Formats: sequence, C-alpha cells, structure tokens
Amino acid sequence: MHQKKELDHAAYLRCVADLLSTRQVASMKQWRHHLTVTTYDHSLFVSYVAFRLARRLGCDYQMAARTGLLHDLYLYDSRDRSAHPGNQCFDHPVAALRNARALTVLTDKEANIIVSHMWPLAKTMPRSREALIVNLADKICASLEVSQVFRTRLVQRWIPDATRLLPVLA
Repeated sequence: MHQKKELDHAAYLRCVADLLSTRQVASMKQWRHHLTVTTYDHSLFVSYVAFRLARRLGCDYQMAARTGLLHDLYLYDSRDRSAHPGNQCFDHPVAALRNARALTVLTDKEANIIVSHMWPLAKTMPRSREALIVNLADKICASLEVSQVFRTRLVQRWIPDATRLLPVLA
C-alpha cells in the first residue's frame, strides 16, 4: 500500500511540478480562502483530488491536476472589496483564468475548466468530463474545509509534500 501511495505522489508531482515551482502559485500561500485554509492549500487539495478522480475514471488526469491547481489563482485578498470589481464568487474564476494564461499556455478545454469551476453558481458551464471532475473536487474540498472536517495534517498525509520535493523559492 505504501508503494502505491508513493507511485501516486510521483505521478501527481510529474503533472504539476513546474507550476508548484512558480512564484505565482507559491504566492497563494499568503491568502486565506476558506476560514483558516489558504488558497494554496485549497488548490493543492482540489488538484490532488481531481488527479485521483480523473485517473480512476480514465480521464486526462494531468489536465485535471494542473487546472485544479490553477482554478483559484486569482492572486488577491478576496476579503478586500477593492481587489475585485463585484461578487467574489463570480469574479475570481475570471481572474484565475487571466492569471493562469499569464503563467502558462492553456487550451480552450483547460480555460473552460478554470472559468467554469463555480458552476452552477457562475454562468459558464463545464464542457468536459475533466471540467466536471475539477468542479466536483472543488465542491468536495470546499465543503470539507468550511465544515471544518478538513484538517491540514490529515490531508497532508494524502498529498505529497511538494515543498520538500521542489527547490525552495527565493
């Protein structure tokens, strides 16, 4: 069982290592997202859950992992009303997509995954199985975080310690 977990972690890190090593993704550690959970921890949680679900369902698990990590890359304090023009629920997927496009090249499918992750609250509908998977992973993770069932130490057992395996950012 331990060997399977290590294989999952290695496969997951191969999907997202380049993104995890960027300043933009690392900067998500400074903002709270759900109660005491940072945007970084939430996005890592969503990314890993989406990766595992997509692999199990025979979908593009690399795409699910990468877009799961980028889905909340909005890069501002969501509690600061001057940081976004309207309702955070509707604004942040658009900001995340803009920032993700500045960070890496995205296909139309990947862009849809990021911008539709708040569906059905937001009007952009998921158009692929991977988009539905990231959307579902986001709902599951957010529910666990808000209900405080989520415990960082517990989830860290499931998710590889990316900070230990990647070079430290200056």
